[in-house]
Amino acid sequence: MVPAREVFRNFPAPLIVAFYLLSALAILVFCYGAWLRIRKYRRGRPAHRTAHLWRRLGGAATSIGSHSTLTKRNVATGVAHFGIFWGFVALFIGTVIIMIDYDMVRLVNPAWRFWRGTFYLWYSITLDVLGAAFVVGLGAMMARRWWVRPAALDYSRPDRAAGSYSRAGYVADDRLFLWLLFWIGLTGYLVEGLRITADRPAFERWSVVGWQVANLFDLAGVTGFANPLHLAGWWVHALLALAFVAYIPYSKAIHMVVDIANLLFKDERAGKRLPAVPEGAEAQGYETLADFTWKELLDLDACTKCGRCHTACPARASGAPLSPRDLILELREHAEATLGGSSWLHETSGREGNGKVAGGVIKAETLWACTTCLACVEACPVGIEHVPLIVQLRRRLVGEGALDANLQGVLEKLGRYGNSFGQSERLRGRWTQGLPFKVKDARKEPVEYLWFVGDYASYDPSLQELTRAVARVFQRLGLDFGILYDGEKNAGNDVRRVGEEGLYQLLVEKNLAVLGKAQFKEIITTDPHSYNTLRFEYPEFGGAFRVRHYTEVLGERLAAGRVPFARRLEGVATYHDPCYLSRYTEVTEAPREILKRLGLMLVEMGRNRANSFCCGAGGGRIWMGDTRTPGIPTPSEQRIREALEIPDVRYFVVACPKDVTMYRDAVKTSGHEGRIEVKELIELIEQVLE
Repeated sequence: MVPAREVFRNFPAPLIVAFYLLSALAILVFCYGAWLRIRKYRRGRPAHRTAHLWRRLGGAATSIGSHSTLTKRNVATGVAHFGIFWGFVALFIGTVIIMIDYDMVRLVNPAWRFWRGTFYLWYSITLDVLGAAFVVGLGAMMARRWWVRPAALDYSRPDRAAGSYSRAGYVADDRLFLWLLFWIGLTGYLVEGLRITADRPAFERWSVVGWQVANLFDLAGVTGFANPLHLAGWWVHALLALAFVAYIPYSKAIHMVVDIANLLFKDERAGKRLPAVPEGAEAQGYETLADFTWKELLDLDACTKCGRCHTACPARASGAPLSPRDLILELREHAEATLGGSSWLHETSGREGNGKVAGGVIKAETLWACTTCLACVEACPVGIEHVPLIVQLRRRLVGEGALDANLQGVLEKLGRYGNSFGQSERLRGRWTQGLPFKVKDARKEPVEYLWFVGDYASYDPSLQELTRAVARVFQRLGLDFGILYDGEKNAGNDVRRVGEEGLYQLLVEKNLAVLGKAQFKEIITTDPHSYNTLRFEYPEFGGAFRVRHYTEVLGERLAAGRVPFARRLEGVATYHDPCYLSRYTEVTEAPREILKRLGLMLVEMGRNRANSFCCGAGGGRIWMGDTRTPGIPTPSEQRIREALEIPDVRYFVVACPKDVTMYRDAVKTSGHEGRIEVKELIELIEQVLE
């Protein structure tokens, strides 16, 4: 007997016709919903994401196939979804194979049919095994959602009062999505088991799960009723599957299609390199949905409400009215109400009706709460680009003058003096006066390393001795370095992320004019914020330089044995990864290698490297008033508490001037003075030099 089976086993012709009619109806409903979504994306502005398409395809295929973005941070969830994904793919391909063999090949030439024999046996075992992974994965996800209940899946909003909105629709959509898939998988095995129970062909042992289900039916004594039960079960399974097909474009299930496209077209430097305001634009930033690109509209539908960005956000953790997840979902609701392509189950709440996005649909205080730390973008498994969108909305607020009074004052100082302290440009290099040697002026004599110092390191009195320590270490290690003195202006990284694009470009223009006259091989910086914009954004304006953080340069010299240490330090240290060094510029190992060579015992905090927790200073937040809920610790205070969970920790080590300010203040305000020392890495290096 050739291994095979009937597609419509014991089906009268009218039932076969009914199945095809229902299938056509489900496909039509799906296509209509898909068209509504596509029509919505087509209303977006161009996004220019088709360059290097083959490389994009390879990257997206690798990410999706391996589930690397899902297993990151949460291996168990990633593995469960891996089983669901590949089980679904196998079952879908299996259905397509049957369709090709029965509906196409059979009608052209029955002799060409291939869904039989050895092919059928391998088909059976493959689908049974991967189908089991599908059902088990769904079961694990259901248990996680309804019994474990992690904080990421808490749908409460930090920006709205309880009772002013309802997310019962989201909860219902989650349940319907999971239960539909689960029962499709389960009824598939029940139908297979009933068919095997009725016929018992020996080759169906290759259906490893179905065969065991058939054994259970035999034990239950239903063998005599297997045929009618099979027919009824087949229809239950088919109706569930067809209902799911029709449901996809109107539900959470749309992410199965949209997320693939979103990962394909994502910007690998999203947030690191922000888009400039288009030439000739009447106003900067986004006012309505008409300003959004098609990729940004795609982002809104890609969100699965997984909550990874929600739990990673330092603003939300400190009680500020911002959740990256809720910002995306609020914009999605607005886009569906305005542009179409809506979900059947959604949030219900009162919304602004004038179509204005920045300051309307999304409140101004929500946008200003963002530290642009990039944690949301880095954590998102489906390529949503929150930070660039937030900056576009901030640009509109800046254009309208709807910004914090402190921030307004700082921007005015930056425009007038080129620094955020509002001090004379002539005082930028004044910190060098306490040194026993002359720091070269890179504008007047050639140097190997041009040190871009930055505002805080240059002007903040509490940091100037630290800045001199950097210069002393550079000198003692033989670095040929110089600075720009009063020629240096704020690099503009945070100015741009605040949303003041015009001022940013003015600062870039002034810096490039000075850099163009200086003679150097590469730029070295102690400020990760400056590092990011010099490396990723200045090239857009003609400033393509080699830029490195000082830990990279010193780490290189340490590895080559060119650093003469007189002694080794003792004690337990933990290292805090600055956002702009770990997530933006991806420098994580150089500081750690230096710490280990110093002799310290390095113990990591739970959140480290790209998963580091923000100090709260980025995105201009260091220049703004407090927006937190009273009584909730600041991000920097939370980080200090996290460090103090390490037994016998002595040093909290940072590699950013702003971090020194933020964390030394946090130690005081949290009442932990004397328990831990905040140290810039350069201070420890100077201690051990001969």
